[in-house]
Amino acid sequence: MKHILLAIALITTVSGAHAQGAAPVPAAALKAGEQVYKETCATCHATGLLKAPKLGDKKDWGSLIKEPQATLTADGWVGVRDMPAKGGKPDLALEEFARAVAFMARAAGANWKDPDAAMMKQIQAEEKKALDKKAKDAKAKK
Repeated sequence: MKHILLAIALITTVSGAHAQGAAPVPAAALKAGEQVYKETCATCHATGLLKAPKLGDKKDWGSLIKEPQATLTADGWVGVRDMPAKGGKPDLALEEFARAVAFMARAAGANWKDPDAAMMKQIQAEEKKALDKKAKDAKAKK
């Protein structure tokens, strides 16, 4: 019972902090890449829906995994081509998304690791660039 109450307290604290934009979610509370893939990404990436690169398809992922891990992750996070931002799941944490991208890239032969703190900083820097580019492109279309 003590463990259940502790888990509930942790989830409540993490959820509240995350919702307020406060401290990041502790790594232990984050979902693994494979779990995120199954719950969020598989809808498109298992079937190739909307030309999504299919899990494990080296041809589909070939040119993508030649890009730096931080760049590909950030582009997907903000939305690219027919892919919605955050994989269409607004409450998904960036690190969970990054873990799912690494999982899918590894399934296609990449040697990508789940993101550590340094990689997360790179992804966040690339995210800013990708958002700035989207804003510039949207402004140019007007």
